[in-house]
Amino acid sequence: MTAGRDRRSVATALAALVLLTAAAVAPALVGARPANEVPVTDLPEAGDSLSNPTADAWGQTPAKEIALASAPSSAPNANDTSIEAVSVRAARTDGRLAVRLRWADPTRDTNFTGNQSATPHVNSFGDAAAIQLPTNASANPGIAMGSAQTPVNVWYWSGPTAGQELIAGGPGTSTMVNQQVSTSATYRDGHWYVTFVRNESIQTANRTDFTANEDVQVAFAVWNGSNAERAGQKAVSEWQYFPFGPGPQGPPYEAILWAVAGLALVVVIVATVIGIRRT
Repeated sequence: MTAGRDRRSVATALAALVLLTAAAVAPALVGARPANEVPVTDLPEAGDSLSNPTADAWGQTPAKEIALASAPSSAPNANDTSIEAVSVRAARTDGRLAVRLRWADPTRDTNFTGNQSATPHVNSFGDAAAIQLPTNASANPGIAMGSAQTPVNVWYWSGPTAGQELIAGGPGTSTMVNQQVSTSATYRDGHWYVTFVRNESIQTANRTDFTANEDVQVAFAVWNGSNAERAGQKAVSEWQYFPFGPGPQGPPYEAILWAVAGLALVVVIVATVIGIRRT
């Protein structure tokens, strides 16, 4: 009876060991990514086509769905935002980084009169989107437009004005700078598709450089013009990051953590088996 019970206990423990080890290791084997990573695909043949928001080349890149929420702000009606998520794709080609944002919006709000010299309609606002990056990729700026010590570089697009590039050192400090980001937008079937393209390497001060072989934080914002969203009334994400750091499988600490988790499980199982055999 004792020998039989021991064999059943060992078999049960071994089965548990296999299942738990598989649960710990499987995500690493299938290329699991951290929840806040925005994957970037190398597409050397795509070239200028990535400037087209609906180009077929974008189908070769994985989409990352990112949740949005009302930005903490003192702006009137700051909590009244309507865009809940944005789909992000990113690719590298010919020394450039291309990022495409796609989000659902039932109305196309460009606040455009048809005459560029005319005054926009009163009390109407355009749809808009922005990408926020630290000017120093090694810094960790505050999510709300950085700070004087850790400024941010903002790539901005809006229906009425098209593309702009901004530098900010905290809320209310956005300053337009010489634009080095090209933008393009398409509205189709109740969705906006907006692309931002810029050289990865840049020599201008206070601009984000993507060639330093390190991960780069990135955040996103969207405004719905028909909901009167403008300025600080916007839907924003938490910080995400582009995985530009060393290693094709992500930061090295990821593999170390998986190994430690696996060893810990083995220790627990072995201790359990020993305990069962002694009882």
